[in-house]
Amino acid sequence: MVDDADPPRDHGGADRTAAGRLASAAGGSDVRASVDAWEALFRAQVTLMRRFARDDVWGGSSIHEYDVLYTLSRAPQRALRLRELAESSLLTQPSLSRLVDRLEADGLVRRAPVEGDRRGKAVHLTDAGALRQREIGRRHARSIDALVGGALSPDELTTLERLCTRLRLAQRDLPDPTGPDRQESPDG
Repeated sequence: MVDDADPPRDHGGADRTAAGRLASAAGGSDVRASVDAWEALFRAQVTLMRRFARDDVWGGSSIHEYDVLYTLSRAPQRALRLRELAESSLLTQPSLSRLVDRLEADGLVRRAPVEGDRRGKAVHLTDAGALRQREIGRRHARSIDALVGGALSPDELTTLERLCTRLRLAQRDLPDPTGPDRQESPDG
């Protein structure tokens, strides 16, 4: 997070402050612009998630339970290994494992062996789980449309989706910023 006491920034002008001129050694990007973009994205996501969590669409499930059901509904054969499920979740693997235990007890998912892997287990979405996901999903989609679609034009929605997808997919090719080859900037 950035200190609120930082001076105002002008990302397009020639008279930017030294803090606004920080450049990343890896890509020459404007560090301040990167931080500002992250802050805007993060705060928008937090604000929306809080609104969604308060929304009365979950039908007795939590937003995290719905996320697991939704993720499995989009997976091939409606099944993923726990590790794969954890990669698309904000939960730690132990927390996710406990959540899957609860969903399994409710008959919404089941664990089963992975074909060709004697030790591997996959989490499968049951028909009851798929039904629950669709019921919640219809209500949640209306909330998303009201809160996101109500704030942005169709062109802005398309741009937002494109930029977020690009940002997400780029992460697999970018070096770890805390890796051994990374050095602190002279101002940092």
